[in-house]
Amino acid sequence: MSDIIDVLTKDEKAQGLRAWGWISYVLHLIVAVGAVVPGAQPSVALLVIALVIDLLKKGDASGTWQASHFAWRIRTVWWAGVLYVVTAPLWLLFVFPGWLAWGLISLWFLYRIVRGMVAMNQYQALED
Repeated sequence: MSDIIDVLTKDEKAQGLRAWGWISYVLHLIVAVGAVVPGAQPSVALLVIALVIDLLKKGDASGTWQASHFAWRIRTVWWAGVLYVVTAPLWLLFVFPGWLAWGLISLWFLYRIVRGMVAMNQYQALED
């Protein structure tokens, strides 16, 4: 009987992690699409909420295929943030290079989120 309870508990935990993962992916997707579509600027608060979810739930996912998704989203946000900061001076020098750099970063961010969502939908871990 305890084996059945263990299996059910693990399955519930896996489904809970997957639900949190989808919430995070959707929040990231809203921000990513907003970064690519001119005039659509969702709040950075959505990105912060998604990042906090990922940071808090990453430990719960340790040892599962879903751990790669939490790490994937966290790395994506940190790298995008670093790239935005590093390329920010381009806006001061010339508008076009800054716009181009941030556009490319935003497309990369969108690609990473969509790629992660596809893998999550197929119950697959992600590799860099």
